[in-house]
Amino acid sequence: MLSAVWVGFLTVALLFGTISGRLDAVTAAVGTGAAEAVTLAISITGLMCFWSGMMELFRASGLAEKLSCILMPLLRPLFGNAAGDQKAMEAVSANVTANLLGLSNAATPLGLQAVDRLYTLAGRRGAPDTVLTLMTLNTASIQLIPSTVAAVRAASGAAAPFDIMPAVWGASAVSVATVLICGRMFRPIFPDEK
Repeated sequence: MLSAVWVGFLTVALLFGTISGRLDAVTAAVGTGAAEAVTLAISITGLMCFWSGMMELFRASGLAEKLSCILMPLLRPLFGNAAGDQKAMEAVSANVTANLLGLSNAATPLGLQAVDRLYTLAGRRGAPDTVLTLMTLNTASIQLIPSTVAAVRAASGAAAPFDIMPAVWGASAVSVATVLICGRMFRPIFPDEK
């Protein structure tokens, strides 16, 4: 699916470049953009490694587990019957903790473990409500430390890459609240079918 989206973008760019008579600029931008993408990827690697290492330190020191325990009472009401399963809630809270710390690359395997456990509890695949709740929390996550965005900003020459934190906190809190409220509102319209 993603490859189709990229082919669509490229087709539209070439089409409009041809129509506007600026096809040479479009083709030049392809080469320049590819080179800049490689440079950006290399420059953010160090900061991403640093924050991934920090997450490992949080995990090894028990700080991530303590944060997960703090989050557990907040997450239990969102997961219905699955909240009674300790293993599922540990996986969910570990995923949310990684997202809070802005470590989406560390959150992904934790999220997959949580989804697998939630599927086991639901007794089926598809779209159980608990899995959808986790997906919305994972997608619209609140980030206390927006490390990935800060790494991109630092690589792009921002003098203070973390000065976006208040805006990130506000936007992510609003997005999480919005998806959770919408999920609860639309649940009666689209019931969870077994």
